[in-house]
Amino acid sequence: MTGVVALLDSTVPTRRKKPAIRRSRVGRGSNTPLARWFWEIDRVLLLLVTMLIGVGLIAVAAAAPAAAVRYSGAGHVVAARYYFWMQLGWMVVSAPIMVGVSMLPQKVARRGALIGAAIFFVLLALVPVVGSTTNGATRWISFGGPARLQPSEFLKPLFVVAMAWLFSLRAKNPGLPFAVISAGVVGSIAVLLMMQPDFGQTVIFVSVWIILLMLSGASMKALGMLGAGGFVAVLAAYFFYPVATARIDKFLFKQGDTFQMDRAHDTITHGGLLGTGPGAGTAKFSLPEPHTDYIFSVIGEEFGLIACIAIACLYLAIVARVCTRLLREEDDFLLYAGAGLVAQFGLQALINMLVNVGLAPSKGMTLPFISYGGSSMIALSIGFGLLLAFTRENPHLKESSYTVRWNPR
Repeated sequence: MTGVVALLDSTVPTRRKKPAIRRSRVGRGSNTPLARWFWEIDRVLLLLVTMLIGVGLIAVAAAAPAAAVRYSGAGHVVAARYYFWMQLGWMVVSAPIMVGVSMLPQKVARRGALIGAAIFFVLLALVPVVGSTTNGATRWISFGGPARLQPSEFLKPLFVVAMAWLFSLRAKNPGLPFAVISAGVVGSIAVLLMMQPDFGQTVIFVSVWIILLMLSGASMKALGMLGAGGFVAVLAAYFFYPVATARIDKFLFKQGDTFQMDRAHDTITHGGLLGTGPGAGTAKFSLPEPHTDYIFSVIGEEFGLIACIAIACLYLAIVARVCTRLLREEDDFLLYAGAGLVAQFGLQALINMLVNVGLAPSKGMTLPFISYGGSSMIALSIGFGLLLAFTRENPHLKESSYTVRWNPR
């Protein structure tokens, strides 16, 4: 009998204990870089931006045929889905960049952003000298063929981090003229952008700087002087800057060529509330830049005004999520950097949507993560990666402090 029992025991497979690393690669107890990133990152924010990128691919697929027709001619034929496949390629490149930047330690991310800001400021200064021109604007540095770089797109998020770092030093060195130094930097950038010309980007740089100035504790007198100076600057631009004059006249007085505004209005309203259906839009073929500046109008035609409202709510959710997390942030630099990055992101989206619905003058500005563009997609991925890095939390440290607080010796 004993032999039979021993034989049966030998035939029963024994359950071996798996190694701890195999049992939980991304568990809270794991110490791998991927696990730490997964538990520290704002997963809701990551989900929202992933949804936005997915919407962007669908939107570019809808706008690609119209863009192909627009850019075909003189013996050059563009395939109907060319811009979609290109955007998909840019997304494959950009997504790992965003994740990689978000995994950086916050000090490393800050240091890298400061170095990058200096590099792209120099490149921005070189644009008037060696830049390439498209549609009357000189904003890119060409490397031959279709390879081009727009320094202002990359400088935007890096500029925010640089300004956040500068204002965060105020507590240690209150005697330094931080407002004057930062005003000199943003003024230099504004001059370089207006030379391109790029009034829309100038508005974003200046607006984000003012927001950071307010957060850093600037007096109401200083802010009032800035407001008055901004009003004078807009008047001066209208009277002495031909590009601003033409665009303001089109928007306010309907003078001159209003083709872009009219086509955008016709396209976004053509589909009604529910849209004509994917691929069924026809007004988009008369729309200038349907895959970049006016892709929001294409979305309105094919997917309806309800889809446009949903996209606007998605941007609002991202801004609200970051602001909610920043309410409990105690580090000055992380507060300024997070607020500045999300303000820049939200302002760019807001300006593009206002242009598409006819509530702002036309500008060459993309809709974040939705419009087609290599420089735009990579730069936005770097900026959002920095935002994810600066809003990361360490749950392990929080658990330790909680235990010590409630279990004293």
